[in-house]
Amino acid sequence: MKNEVIGVRFKQAGKKYYFDPKDMDINFGDLVVVETVRGIEIGEVMEERKAITDEALLSTLKPIMRKATRKDLDTAEKNNRAIPDILKSCRYHIKNHDLDMKLLDAEYTLDRSKLIVYFSAEGRIDFRDLVKDLANEFRVRIELRQVGARDGAKFLGGIGPCGYLLCCNTFLGEFETVSIKMAKNQNLSLNPSNISGLCGKLLCCIRYEDDTYSEMREGLPKTMSWVKTVDGRGKVLSVNILERTVKVDLKETTKKYNVEDLLEIDQYDSLDFANNTGNHKHASNRNG
Repeated sequence: MKNEVIGVRFKQAGKKYYFDPKDMDINFGDLVVVETVRGIEIGEVMEERKAITDEALLSTLKPIMRKATRKDLDTAEKNNRAIPDILKSCRYHIKNHDLDMKLLDAEYTLDRSKLIVYFSAEGRIDFRDLVKDLANEFRVRIELRQVGARDGAKFLGGIGPCGYLLCCNTFLGEFETVSIKMAKNQNLSLNPSNISGLCGKLLCCIRYEDDTYSEMREGLPKTMSWVKTVDGRGKVLSVNILERTVKVDLKETTKKYNVEDLLEIDQYDSLDFANNTGNHKHASNRNG
């Protein structure tokens, strides 16, 4: 079954959620009021009407309540102006209870029925007393939400090793899996300081180019495998994926070759170089 939906996000570079637009005249960039699991919120339309299947819906499809009115926007602005004082109070209570947690942000739902406080921590935190103190002070339902290291960086922002603002804080809506295998696939240094972001996790941008590197690796020999060159057989010491060149140990010397100039490539792992007889099978024979 098809459902007509629009995509809405609630923060810059936030996740996209689907809602039913009904018969409202709603366009890209409009601000709308919707009901979420957290309460009544204002979101921005970032994807216009389209039809999706039931399988593509992650939760029950709720309708758009209305386009945001001037009153809604004024209420949201008033709520936002209160956040600095709320954060100051939260820090006081966190320190008072000696809790090992990093305060990240806080926000009201549009109708102020709930105050959500975001924090990060290494392990589980018993914040029951903190919730009581905050509820007594602000006279509203309190929700403390612990987020992971990447979400923490998304809240705080910063400048990455590339010199640009963090991807997660500017345009990256959802985090995709990044693995050490991807770093190896791109011949990156495996030094944690070189491949980790401000969050301490693997750089998200490693994911961006992984498919390209995987495609460009096709037909390249593996490091420590054997190749035959115009100067004889040798062992591959390193591979430059982008240049499509290899550095080969020829016993007496080391030379650099274009992959297209290699006569044979053996993709099996290297045996003892001194005992190599050149009789093992070849994965490819480029020049016959």
